[in-house]
Amino acid sequence: MRVIAGSARGTKLFCPEGLSIRPTHDRVKEAVFSMLGDRVIGCSALDLFAGTGALGIEALSRGAEQVTFVDASPRSLAVAAQNVEKTHMGERSCLVQSDYAVFLNQTEESYDLIFLDPPYAEGFIPNILNSIARRNLLTDGGVIYCEFDGDVPAMPENTFHTIREKRYGRAHIMLLTL
Repeated sequence: MRVIAGSARGTKLFCPEGLSIRPTHDRVKEAVFSMLGDRVIGCSALDLFAGTGALGIEALSRGAEQVTFVDASPRSLAVAAQNVEKTHMGERSCLVQSDYAVFLNQTEESYDLIFLDPPYAEGFIPNILNSIARRNLLTDGGVIYCEFDGDVPAMPENTFHTIREKRYGRAHIMLLTL
């Protein structure tokens, strides 16, 4: 697992064995960031279920202004912190150990880009999208990246619109906007 492009291009990221982390594959990251294009430059991003921090670090490497990394697991967040340090992105990073629902209900920030890559089997995406919409956590013109397995999760009615949708093996990705 590595940073694909930008200022930290080619940096290998830590991904320890034994953690229940399912990092986004380089092929998928490359496709997603190609779809996002210049939207990443100067944006404020949220990497929810950060795991190793690979998605948020890729955004920072490509010009995001700031990324907040959130994960409930102290071990996962420690790995994300190591990767942030290794890529020299600490000044533009905020690492938060928190349950996703608690974080979404307490944050006062809104984001231009939100990465949602929760554990596949848990079915978190509909609840997360409802919280984002209810709390206005996505800026006007902002984009949500969702990665999931299987069928498209139920979306809040009259809220989000699909920009792009694609399948990469087991990973099903969608880019959403308001």
